[in-house]
Amino acid sequence: QDETGAYLIDRDPTYFGPILNYLRHGKLIINKELAEEGVLEEAEFYNIASLVRLVKERIRDNENRTSQGPVKHVYRVLQCQEEELTQMVSTMSDGWKFEQLISIGSSYNYGNEDQAEFLCVVSRELNNSTNGIVKEPSEKAKVRRLHRC
Repeated sequence: QDETGAYLIDRDPTYFGPILNYLRHGKLIINKELAEEGVLEEAEFYNIASLVRLVKERIRDNENRTSQGPVKHVYRVLQCQEEELTQMVSTMSDGWKFEQLISIGSSYNYGNEDQAEFLCVVSRELNNSTNGIVKEPSEKAKVRRLHRC
C-alpha cells in the first residue's frame, strides 16, 4: 500500500484483461492467444467464484471437443441497416460469433436519412451429442439462414 492508500497488485496484465471484461459485462471472452489456464489462475487469485466455474467449464468443453474430432459450424447471414449494426452485433446470443461484414452497396431513403445496408455473417458450432452423432439444424433453421435483423 502506498502513501495515498492505493494497493499494488503485482500480477500479469495479459491475463487480467479477461477478468476485467468479465467484471464489466459478465461475459467470458478469452483471446485465442491466451492460455485458459492462465485466466483460471487469475480468477482464482481474485477469488471470483462465478468466473472460476466458467473458465473450468470452458477448459473441460475444449478438452471434450478435441477428443470428438473436427468441429462443424452453422452459418447465418443477417441483413441490417447501418443504424442497427452495432446493436445487432452487441446483442448476439452466446455461442454466435461474428465472421464477416459485407456492404450491399445500396442505400435507400429511410425517413429523412440515407441508410446503408449490410450483410453480417455469423457462425456457431454445432452441438455434438454424447454418442458422436452431430445434431443438424432443423429444416426451419436452415430456411431462416437469411433473415432481417
